[in-house]
Amino acid sequence: MTLAASFEIEYLQYLKPDGSLAAPLPAAFNDPAKLVPLFKRMLFVRTFDSKAIALQRTGKLGTYAASLGHEATHVGIGASMAPDDVFAPSYREYGAQFMRGVKPRDVLLYWGGDERGNDFEGPRNDYPWCVPISTQCLMAAGAALSFKLRKQDRVAVACCGDGGSSKTDFYAAVNSAGAYSLPLVLCVINNGWAISVPRKSQTGAQTLAQKGLAGGLSCLQVDGNDLIAVLVAMRRANERARKGEGGSVIEFMTYRLHDHTTADDARRYRGEDEVKDAWTREPFIRLRKYLIGRKVWSEQEEAAWIEECGKVVDVEINAYLETPVQPVEAMFDYLYADMPADIRAQRDAAIALEKRA
Repeated sequence: MTLAASFEIEYLQYLKPDGSLAAPLPAAFNDPAKLVPLFKRMLFVRTFDSKAIALQRTGKLGTYAASLGHEATHVGIGASMAPDDVFAPSYREYGAQFMRGVKPRDVLLYWGGDERGNDFEGPRNDYPWCVPISTQCLMAAGAALSFKLRKQDRVAVACCGDGGSSKTDFYAAVNSAGAYSLPLVLCVINNGWAISVPRKSQTGAQTLAQKGLAGGLSCLQVDGNDLIAVLVAMRRANERARKGEGGSVIEFMTYRLHDHTTADDARRYRGEDEVKDAWTREPFIRLRKYLIGRKVWSEQEEAAWIEECGKVVDVEINAYLETPVQPVEAMFDYLYADMPADIRAQRDAAIALEKRA
């Protein structure tokens, strides 16, 4: 038999769930102290996440998509990007966005129903949150094409979930990146569930990373709960992109420890044993054990930092709660340069109703 082609998907892991090494570390990570700032960012994200959920449960926030369990993947992605790169998130990559300068109050404004939260501070060229599944992948491909045409040293990075990798938008982005050799990194965050649809029902592919092979992209599967592996994978992909070697698909293996959103109840479709097992592999525990074992972190430092995180998040929460609500006509005023008569009539009716209330 003659083979037309053959492929392999590499799996990358450096830290085991118990905090021990699964493979020799790259030279860049021989000093464990360099990981401490990122570990602290992971703790900050988890603190923010818990407080945001509490806000929603007390009626002070709308439906919210938790990021519990994704901290290493999200923080690692954000930490690996240059300021001039462009990020196209889905709707829960807060760790990546915080690394890029987005303020927590912006996240809260968005989930509080105020679109001004999407006009976030920090990375002015990044895309807003994207609830339609995987359309952001095509947006990032378009940005990557513009970087190549303009000969700019920039990379476009997009995130989608395991379910998102089944969408035509994802495949179109893969094809575009391969056909035009674009500086695009597609991050498939495989948390096991597309809302209530398990990974095994999403696709017959052995890995989600291999979906990039058909487009001619570099493909890699990573332990997404291992911060070091995330950083190494992103560094590889970014270096390839900047050298003109084309795009990458990286599958980050993680788990959604919370419900899909606060409007979901995951107990209806996944078993308790599965979730308990996932907690033994989550990103915070393994990195904590590793850093304490290398004597660059302590329980005392952690307690003090968590307290500090709580104070900072509370400031952001107060900024969100104290933001004046927009007038009702704001939902109409930014749709058209010349407002159609039927929309104007709806605007007038909304104003009248608000005044009557």
